[in-house]
Parts: sequence; structure tokens; C-alpha cells
Amino acid sequence: MESRIIVDEFFKENSLVEHHINSYNKFVENSIQKVIDEAAPIEAEVKGGFKVKFGKVRVGKPINKEADGSVKEIYPVEARIRNLSYSAPLYLEITPIMGGGEDEEGNKYEVEEGETVEAYIGELPVMLGSIICHLNGKSEDELVKMGEDARDPMGYFIVNGSEKAVVAQEDLIPNRILCEKVEKTGKPVYIAKVFSTRHGFRALCAVEKHDDGRLNVSFPGMSGNIPLVILLKALGAENDSAVFKIISEDPAVSMQLIANILETREEHQVITREDALEYIGKRVAPGQPKEYRLKRAETILCNYLLPHMGVKKENLFEKCIYLGRMAKNAIELYLGLRVEDDKDHYANKRLKLAGDLMEDLFRYSFNQLNKDMKYQLERQAIRNKSPSIQAAVRSDVLTERIRHAMATGNWVGGRTGVSQLLDRTSYLATVSQLRRLVSPLSRSQPHFEARDLHATQWGKICPSETPEGPNCGLVKNIAVMCEITTQEQDDKIIDLLKESGYVKSAKDSY
Repeated sequence: MESRIIVDEFFKENSLVEHHINSYNKFVENSIQKVIDEAAPIEAEVKGGFKVKFGKVRVGKPINKEADGSVKEIYPVEARIRNLSYSAPLYLEITPIMGGGEDEEGNKYEVEEGETVEAYIGELPVMLGSIICHLNGKSEDELVKMGEDARDPMGYFIVNGSEKAVVAQEDLIPNRILCEKVEKTGKPVYIAKVFSTRHGFRALCAVEKHDDGRLNVSFPGMSGNIPLVILLKALGAENDSAVFKIISEDPAVSMQLIANILETREEHQVITREDALEYIGKRVAPGQPKEYRLKRAETILCNYLLPHMGVKKENLFEKCIYLGRMAKNAIELYLGLRVEDDKDHYANKRLKLAGDLMEDLFRYSFNQLNKDMKYQLERQAIRNKSPSIQAAVRSDVLTERIRHAMATGNWVGGRTGVSQLLDRTSYLATVSQLRRLVSPLSRSQPHFEARDLHATQWGKICPSETPEGPNCGLVKNIAVMCEITTQEQDDKIIDLLKESGYVKSAKDSY
């Protein structure tokens, strides 16, 4: 009975779907603004130059526009009965910037900032129980008066009158080096890989150690592999001794690098940084002028190699240090100095809750809105109309993309079944669905280790609630007293560590 008292006390402060509600609240308070701040200003190709920059975003309370044009507040019960969407309007500060271009004679137009307007950009589906929901903070009696069940867990959406639950997605941890040994053409390959993630863009970067001693790197933006030493030189390793220093000065590890350094010098004739950039340039822009090739090589290294480290030129040396660490891990795995990382260990997993999934969807939808705004502004210029922000913002673009994904469950990145029709068979069925986790692994393959109960799931994942058949072990549920923390901003933690003296710059640590 003592355990019963503990559980009761726990649920006086926490609800069964609090993880989704907290995640959605974080999305509304921080993530929407973050996505808008990440977006580059729109540059319309208009004579005289015309740019659009974004300011603060404001989220209203759920409303509905009637057929006669009147606008009134809408409550969940009305949205269910009338087959409407329970959504809130989004308003964004938009500032036009005129000028900044050149006319035919080469005269520059002066830059002039226009008046900031707050434009209606679309509607955002509202999670029941969140900070922007009318039901938030209401007592049981007030909820009954509003036509709601006072014991309803909330934490779901209402889209076109249907109740939709967003199911948490399980994923491998981004921005962490994981080591593994795989078989390629019958030979073992030792890999250190990282899912480098920045602003929704996910790039798999891997360092491979082959049995013949070769060390290669693969990353998006370049077809095939590139020798590690060439890449390190392109990122700022000045000479061969710098390569040893960056990777490891342990004699056992250093011995594995000698063949790679000799190959770079003798076979590829790469000695200086410019030689290395030229080698990459020939791979990514063959047949182009040398200047363009070097510039293209640098752009690819900035944007596609380990983007989570930054996308500016000053981040290249930090990427060099990071790649050295990845190479060291791959060599140590080959030498038996470290073991493979366990992909099924729960410390190597992260959960994407409703807020994170909505952030991905909003980022995609907002980018589509930006493209449409650019097109509308250029169209206005062709018709010799003065550019109008209000006319260029078509709110349906954002609204419909979000609503379509919520209604069908087809999410950004090709994921399906992310949002599902809420199971109202019983109260337990509803709560179970809202606490469900789905793994992205293929259902048709065995994946025995992934389906197994892992010791690190103790206290986090229910050991018995999983379906039979192909989904067994891939669809799981959160344990009753499991709490999920929301991610803190990386910059805050790094600043805190710098103040404490734990973190130095890449150059200092090198």
C-alpha cells in the first residue's frame, strides 16, 4: 500500500500526458520564434531591391471565422460537433526593406526600411490543455460547464472535427559519436559515425577504418569517400605532425596513420591546405575554373560536414578537432582498445515528443510560406504594382500544410503514422495511446536486439505493454511514473561551462 501512496502523490502534481503538454508549451513559447529567427530574410528579385525581414511572432487564442466574416472564440466541444479545427491564429511582424540593388547604369539604390506590419500568417493546431488552450487552468466544475469530461487526459488535437494524437517518435541520439563494426564485401569495417543535426537538417558523417589501414570519411554533399588526412588538411591541419597531434599521440594509434599520410603525399600529391581544397574541388565541381572549385569546396565543408559544429569558416578548425576524435575512436575500435557502442542503450536514444514533431512540421511549412511570399512579391513587381506585404502573405499555405500533415499522419522526412485518430475504446486505451513510443525501424526485418527488453529501459519503458506480431518491441509505452525532461538550449550549457572554465576554444585545447 505504501507504493500506492507514492503513486497518488506523484499524480497530484503530474498528469499522464504532461510530457506532451510540456513539450508543446515549449514549442509555442520558444521554438516557433527560434524557427522564424533561423529563416533568412526574403530577397525578392525586384528592380531597385526589395527584402523582407521577420520580427516577433504572436500566437492568439483559438478562434473560428464564420461564413458571415465574424470571428469568435471556439471551444473544443464546438470543434468536435461542427467538424472544425481547434486552432489559433499566428501573427508575425514583417518589415519591408527597399533598396540595396543596382539599376542598369550601375547606380545603387539607397536602403530604406519600411513600416513594420503585423501580418496574419496562418493557423496553428492547438493541443488541449496547453497554455494557449481555453481549457488550461480550469477547475473540474468549469470544464463540465464547457462541455468537457473533467477526467479527460487532454494532450491531443482536434483537426476537422477528429481527435488526433501525436505519437512520440524514438530516435538515435544526434550529435554524439557512435562506434560500430560492420561487414562490407566480406571484410570488417570499423566506423565512428555521428548524426549531425542543425536546424532540422540531419547529416550522417562517418569515419571508416578499413582492414588495409585506409581511413576514409563520408558525408553529404560529396559522392563516395574522401581520405581522412586530405580532409583534415583542408580543415586547417597545417602539416603531418599536426595530423598526429589532432588525432592521437598514442604510439599504437599513430602507427595506423603513417600509411594514410604517405598515401596522401605520394599518391594524391596533397601537401598544403590549398592542395587539399583543390582535391575536394575537383570532386565536387569538375571542369570548373580553379577559383570557383576552391570556393565550392569551402562551401561544402562549411554547410555539409558536421553542420552542428557551425556553418561558418571560423568553425572549420573545430570540425578538424572533432573529426580527429572520430578517427581516434575508429582506430581504437580496430585495435580492441574500445568496444562497440550499444545502439539499444537508452542513453543513446532520444524521444521526439509532440512539440519537437510540431517544430519540424512548422519549419517545413514556414519555409514553403517564404517561397510563396517571394513568388508573390516578384509577381506584383511584374504587374507594376508596388510591393505589398499583406497581399504577399497567403495564410492558407502554412495552415493547409500543417493541417494536411495532422489529418493524414504523413510527416516531414517521409515518416507516416505520426498523428493517429485518438482511440476512444476506453479510458485506458486513450491514455495508452498518448503515452506510446514508436521506433523508426522497419517492421519487416528481424531487428532482434532492438525488439528485446534492454536493462536501461528499467523505470522508463513498460516491460509488458507492447503489441504482438511485426510491431513487437518496436512500439512501446512509457512506464507509469516516468518523467521526460525537455531539452535545454545547447548555447546556455556551453556558456555556463565556459564561465566555469571547463570549456576552452578549439585552438586553446589543441
